[in-house]
Amino acid sequence: MAPRTSRASRHTERGVTTAEYAVATAAGAGFAGLLYKLLSGGFGDKLIKTLFDHVLNLLGLG
Repeated sequence: MAPRTSRASRHTERGVTTAEYAVATAAGAGFAGLLYKLLSGGFGDKLIKTLFDHVLNLLGLG
């Protein structure tokens, strides 16, 4: 027989899912900001150019 969950304990966990979504959203926004800063500067330009050249060389087009 499964233990019964009291109404009070179910009520206290009501906002847990919302809090998890809030934390995940904040982390995603922070990561997006970090990527934007990295890729919008000179480092990002060089990285993208290097990757693009490498892919073209792998395909035999470069």
